[in-house]
Amino acid sequence: MEETELCFPELFNTSCRRPKRPYFENMLIYILPSSISLLAVILNLLVIISIAHFRQLHTATNLLLLSLGVSDFFVGLLMFFQILVIDGCWFLGDLMCTVYQYLAYIITSASIGTMVIISIDRYVAICHPLHYSSKITIQRVQMCICLCWIFSVVFQSLVLHDVLKQPGGFNSCFGECVFVINYIAGLFDLVFSFIAPITVIVLLYVRVFVVAVSQARIMRSQLAPVRQQKSVTVSFKKSELKAARTLGVVIVVFLICMCPFYCVALTGEDIVLSSSSGAFVICLFYFNSCLNPIIYAFFYPWFRKSIKLIVTFQILQPDSCEANML
Repeated sequence: MEETELCFPELFNTSCRRPKRPYFENMLIYILPSSISLLAVILNLLVIISIAHFRQLHTATNLLLLSLGVSDFFVGLLMFFQILVIDGCWFLGDLMCTVYQYLAYIITSASIGTMVIISIDRYVAICHPLHYSSKITIQRVQMCICLCWIFSVVFQSLVLHDVLKQPGGFNSCFGECVFVINYIAGLFDLVFSFIAPITVIVLLYVRVFVVAVSQARIMRSQLAPVRQQKSVTVSFKKSELKAARTLGVVIVVFLICMCPFYCVALTGEDIVLSSSSGAFVICLFYFNSCLNPIIYAFFYPWFRKSIKLIVTFQILQPDSCEANML
């Protein structure tokens, strides 16, 4: 075997062998994850700067968007390390492999948990608007965010207990970065990281959609005597379609990005990262971090305004944090 096919040519008998791929596939392995990583870092960094800098954006809901942006920002950074795993050769050692896996699980779990909290926030805002200001306060949101991250750290420490206890213990050769989760831990991770969040998000968003449509119909019936009834009806129909489209995008995109990875976990099969299909599943899983700021932030006019202030460096001007963003 040629030396170029070994991860560590000096360790001929114990070194991992890089899988043979066509030239186009090799280029795609580097270009696609790098593009996803860069896009996730840039978009989420814009979200973080916008919410953290402008005081008018320091609201309870935006704190949740900030937490989501932070988690997805680090997911984008971790994607750079994922390229080494997909490429088939890990050069950073067993300890760094374990740290990478541990951080990836924590950050992904915190990101999904924050999405659940956001769905709860929107449910209270639309279904119980009179109680929103008393139930959803900045202090309570900060507490929920802290608990979300603490739970992610503790939960993933239990799930990856064997991996943390013996870094590199599941590697069959030098240059490999793999981990094995026992059946019980994998089942708990599947339930609390995918099935439960999916269920909560879908149920809450369906309830929000039903309430929004019913409220629109009530308002439309009350405005029936108005002479401009036709234009009002058209306006409400557009608002109903817009609500349906937005909620549909949130749910469908989340399912599209997460389902392939967890469906493989449901079947009990291992995801072979050296294969093209395994690489696609992982990239799609991480790609959700690029879409989160688009779904949760790009629909807000203040985000487009803050981007303009950031890219034109007006954010560096004195008292720019007091700018009117709403």
